[in-house]
Amino acid sequence: MISDDRGVTPAVGKALEVGIVVLFVGAMTTALYGGAVPDYRDAVGTEVGDRAVVAAAERVENAVPPAARGVRTVHGVDLPRSIRGENYRIAVENRTLVLDHPSPAVDARARLALPERVDSVDGAWRSSDDTVVLVTGDRGGLSVELTAREHLGGEG
Repeated sequence: MISDDRGVTPAVGKALEVGIVVLFVGAMTTALYGGAVPDYRDAVGTEVGDRAVVAAAERVENAVPPAARGVRTVHGVDLPRSIRGENYRIAVENRTLVLDHPSPAVDARARLALPERVDSVDGAWRSSDDTVVLVTGDRGGLSVELTAREHLGGEG
């Protein structure tokens, strides 16, 4: 008796085709998520960080009013809620806004161009907060503070 195995051939062929497709998809996914996608996310995160810090610096600079008496102003600042999928912080260091992000690849800074009558600039923002710039002082000097709206005690 001669056995006929021709009925098995199409099933084995399809199983091999499916196996090859699964291997190809697995290899492409590994290649993308192992190299190209993280590099792209870092590049985009750095760009978004730069733009956020520059826009925040412009908002801080514009919040300082011309010479006046008894100044107390509050200006809202819109920040992206996350960069590269993570919360971050912007703080002041030596009149420079500095982005502090969990990913070391995301880094940004912007020097503040403030008038000489600004005596102090301090504070920090968290991206999860409703952020504001608080400017207080008089003709003798001004103080600029980066803070969250909820820290104003119902003002602003």
